[in-house]
Amino acid sequence: MIGETFSHYTVLERLGGGGMGVVYKAEDIRLKRFVALKFLPPELTRDAAAKGRFEQEARTASALDHPNVCTIHEIDETADGQVFICMAYYDGESLRSRLARGLLSIDDTLTIAIQTAEGLAQAHEHGIVHRDIKPANVMLTRDGVPKIVDFGIATLVGRARAGDSSEIAGTVSYMSPEQARGD
Repeated sequence: MIGETFSHYTVLERLGGGGMGVVYKAEDIRLKRFVALKFLPPELTRDAAAKGRFEQEARTASALDHPNVCTIHEIDETADGQVFICMAYYDGESLRSRLARGLLSIDDTLTIAIQTAEGLAQAHEHGIVHRDIKPANVMLTRDGVPKIVDFGIATLVGRARAGDSSEIAGTVSYMSPEQARGD
């Protein structure tokens, strides 16, 4: 995939991945900027429920406009039908990577916690519950600004998620008791 061009994005490098996709750094050749492209794995592209969850992630996150929430630019599809989300690229590292290097100062900890909570509050005001807040899903820009990413298992309050009504989704060690019970 490295070096390939989809729509007007040239893929430069793999940034990471998980169960619902692989993320690449790419260049938007029209606007001359870096972006992040999250591709639904090819085997899930043929799964209507997985594709629906992926598209819901894009719609859910794109409804938010907050300095501590990842900006979604668009959702698109390659010529061979592979779906991807184009989002802002943040030059920095995940909170998980930062914590692996050592403890944060109290001031940095409070700043990150408050700004992340403000981003989540904005999501909650729009009826969106992220359901997978963990250090790997908080990016820190080079300036130390936290950005909440990966709304892949987010849910809209009052609406059932497509295809997973009985599924408990999330990272067990970061789940709330309500989420672990399937509430």
